Amino acid sequence: MNEIFGPHLMMDLSGCKKEILQDLKLHFDYLNNTPEIIGMTKITQPHVFPYQGLVPEDKGTTGIVIIAESHISVHSFEDKGYVFVDIFSCKPFNTELMIQKTLECFKPTSYEIKIERRGLNFPR
Repeated sequence: MNEIFGPHLMMDLSGCKKEILQDLKLHFDYLNNTPEIIGMTKITQPHVFPYQGLVPEDKGTTGIVIIAESHISVHSFEDKGYVFVDIFSCKPFNTELMIQKTLECFKPTSYEIKIERRGLNFPR
C-alpha cells in the first residue's frame, strides 16, 4: 500500500470583514503560530506584505511562512472579503484543528474546504 507524502489543506473563506483582512499583525500572528499548533518546524519568520496592483479591488495581504515540512500561505482580498489559506506538509497534522483555528481567526460567513492527499507515489 502506498503512503502519501502529506496532506494539503486548502481553505477558501468568504464574507470576511475588511478590518480583519487589512490587519497585517493578524496575518503575521496566524502564520507565526500555526507551525507550533500543528507540530511543524518553522524555518523562517513569516513574511507578510500588503499588496495593491493594477486592479484596485484586488488589494489585500499576502503572507507565507516556510516550514521544514513545506509551507503555510495566506492570500486575502480586503475589498472582496475573501481569503485563500494553504497548509501543505510532508507529515500528517490535525486538519480539523487547523480548520477550526482558521475560521476563528478570519471569521468568514461561508467557506469551502479541500484536503488533498499529495505525493501518493513519492518514494520513501
